[in-house]
Amino acid sequence: MKNNQNEKILQITDKTIIVGVDVASDTHHARALDFRGIELGKLIKITNDVQGFLRFKVWVNELKLKHNKNVVLIGMEPTGHYWLNFAQYLKDLGMKIVLVNPFHVKRSKELDDNNPTKNDRKDPKTIAMLVKDGRYLVPYIPEGIYSELRTSMEARWHIMKLLNGIRNSCTGGLSAPGWAAHYEAAQRNT
Repeated sequence: MKNNQNEKILQITDKTIIVGVDVASDTHHARALDFRGIELGKLIKITNDVQGFLRFKVWVNELKLKHNKNVVLIGMEPTGHYWLNFAQYLKDLGMKIVLVNPFHVKRSKELDDNNPTKNDRKDPKTIAMLVKDGRYLVPYIPEGIYSELRTSMEARWHIMKLLNGIRNSCTGGLSAPGWAAHYEAAQRNT
């Protein structure tokens, strides 16, 4: 084990709730464990909107009170862009968000029941167990102007990709037999 992984494991104490979230486009599924991997509550389904996020917040607060915990560590699998809104909401609440590698989730599923199938009940627990074992990364979620810069750069990259595709289509179309003479004649007339 790396020292980094040991440091991650040591951050999890008997006062920590570890929540594994299986992120999806419409409905997220979450399960909570303690530092030993014992389940603290039932599976919860969260819609990917404000109402679902508020329901999750209430659920976590209830678990904190019921089990006398004061630290929450949320682990999730970064599925496409669906996790970003939820992660930003949790970050704004002051909760710590970590990400687990989807490949690790896939490989670790068999440990519980010798069955590699994917289902919404199993994945959140697998994610939480990976977090408990220190097998996670802490994401960088930009704030303020840095968030706007990231969004602007992604938009620029998308526009440049489309523009290059249009240029390539034009070049390919103009290099087709018969078009070259028309193109050269049009260029002379302008």
